[in-house]
Amino acid sequence: MFERILFIILPVLLIVLTGWLYARRHRPDMSAANKLNMDVCVPLLLFSVLAAKDFHLAEQWKMLPAALGIVLLSGLLAWPAARLLGYSPRTLLPPSMFNNCGNMGLPLALLAFGHGGFNGFVVLFVVSNLLHFTLGAVIFGQRASLKELARNPIVLATLAGFACGLAGLHLPDWLLLPVKMLGDVSIPLMLFALGVRMVDVHWGGWGRSLLAGAVCPLTGLIAAAVLTPLLRLDSNQMALVFLFGALPPAVLNFLMAERYVQEPDKMASIVLVGNLVSLLFVPLGLWLGLSRALVL
Repeated sequence: MFERILFIILPVLLIVLTGWLYARRHRPDMSAANKLNMDVCVPLLLFSVLAAKDFHLAEQWKMLPAALGIVLLSGLLAWPAARLLGYSPRTLLPPSMFNNCGNMGLPLALLAFGHGGFNGFVVLFVVSNLLHFTLGAVIFGQRASLKELARNPIVLATLAGFACGLAGLHLPDWLLLPVKMLGDVSIPLMLFALGVRMVDVHWGGWGRSLLAGAVCPLTGLIAAAVLTPLLRLDSNQMALVFLFGALPPAVLNFLMAERYVQEPDKMASIVLVGNLVSLLFVPLGLWLGLSRALVL
C-alpha cells in the first residue's frame, strides 16, 4: 500500500517541485500560461473525456451527488470552525468547500486509478467548478452572473462534452488527436504553475493559517466518510470520493477573494499553506480510499 501511494504522489510532487525551483531562480509570470490553460487546455481536456466513446455518464451518475454532498457538508462543518479560529465565514468557507481538484486532483486520479477512475473524477471536478462559479460567488457576497457563466470556456466545454456524449456523437480520430494532445498539456502545466505559486507563501500568522488550511481536507474527509455508505458507492468510486475529500483548497479561491475584495491576504495564506499541508492529507485520503476499496 505504501509503495502504491508513493508511486502516485511522487510524480506529482516532482513536477510541483520543478515549478518551485524554477520560480525561485527566474520568477516567471505565469498569468498568460494560466489563462491559456484555463481557456484552452483544461476545456479541451474535459471535452475529450466527456465526449469519448468510453465515457458513460450512467455509470458515473453517483459522482454527481457525491461532489454536491462533499461541497455542501464541508461548508456546514467549516462554519463553526470559522468562528473558533476568528475568521469571517466568507473567508474560510470557500477554501473549505472548493478544493484543488484541478491542479492536484486530476493528475492524482489519473495516476492512481487510470483512465477509468479519471473519468469518474472528471465528474467530481465538473460539479465542483460549476458550484464554485455560482454558489462560491454568492458566499463571497456577490450575485452569480449567468452571463459570465455562459462565457466560461470550462462550462461551455463541459456542456458540449455532455451533449456529444449523450447524443452519441464522436469526433473523427484526425480531430480528436489534436484536441486530446492540447488537453493533456493541462495537467503538467497545472502542477508546474502550482509549484510556481508556492514561492509566494506568506508565513505571517502561519499557525492560524495552518489550522485554517487543514479545515478543507478534514471537513472533506468527514463528508466522504458520511456520504460513501449512504450513496452505496462501489470500491473505485469510494476511493475517488476519499481522494476528492482529502484535497487542499483551490488556488482559484485566492483569485476570487482578490476580485471580490474579501480579505485576499488571509485567503492567500490559507490556500498556500493548505496546499503544503496536503503532503499529509492526500496520502491519508488515498490510504483511506484504497484500504476501503480492498476491504470491499
